[in-house]
Amino acid sequence: MIRHALFATLAIVTAGGLAAQIHRTDAGATIAAALADPARADQATDDDRRMAAQVLAFSGVKPGDTVVDYLPGRYYWTRILTDMVGPSGKVLAMWPAALADRSAKALPDTLLKWKLANVGYVANPTNLPSASVPVDLFWTVENYHDIPRNGAGEPALRAFDGAVFRMLKSGGTYLVVDHADVPGTALAGTQDKHRIDPDFVKRQIQSVGFRFVGASPALRNPADDHAKSVFDPSIRGHTDQFIYKFRKP
Repeated sequence: MIRHALFATLAIVTAGGLAAQIHRTDAGATIAAALADPARADQATDDDRRMAAQVLAFSGVKPGDTVVDYLPGRYYWTRILTDMVGPSGKVLAMWPAALADRSAKALPDTLLKWKLANVGYVANPTNLPSASVPVDLFWTVENYHDIPRNGAGEPALRAFDGAVFRMLKSGGTYLVVDHADVPGTALAGTQDKHRIDPDFVKRQIQSVGFRFVGASPALRNPADDHAKSVFDPSIRGHTDQFIYKFRKP
């Protein structure tokens, strides 16, 4: 009986390990195909600097997911995510009310021109994110530090994180990538340096109910002393950045 139980346990463990390996292989193939899409060749030269493959793998994004790309800038990540989620998924390129006019003006030269079938443009009626459907992944890159600027402070972050929490499905993922500031500085560098203390971000997001899953070192840069603005020519494009993943229970 003991031998049979042991063999059964080993079979389960082996099968679980094999399934995980297959999943990693499939995910790697999906990422490679998304990055190789010739339709985004104009942005592909930025993939290495952004560590795109590593960030995507860490996020866990997969075919069929509904993903919010919040404050998507020039839609770098949007164009990759459209291939990652596939025809059964959806990418919501989402803008707050404060930037809706500016983003709408760019539509003819971006999303409308590219005709991405599984991408929707969302201009929120307020500066808090919201969606008409529950989402699997909320994704924001180099934007979190902007939320408390101009005197908005921690209450703005709490309201924002709470809105994200409500949008996500149970088990959904909240991915935050941002420019790191000196530990212990909290929000002090958000206004002038456009940086934020990673430990503060972790505590803040957990305070509204998220569980911290882990961090990726893919964009860390020990040569950045955090003293300069992220727009300083000596460090721009190569700042020390943290990648945090949180999950809604």
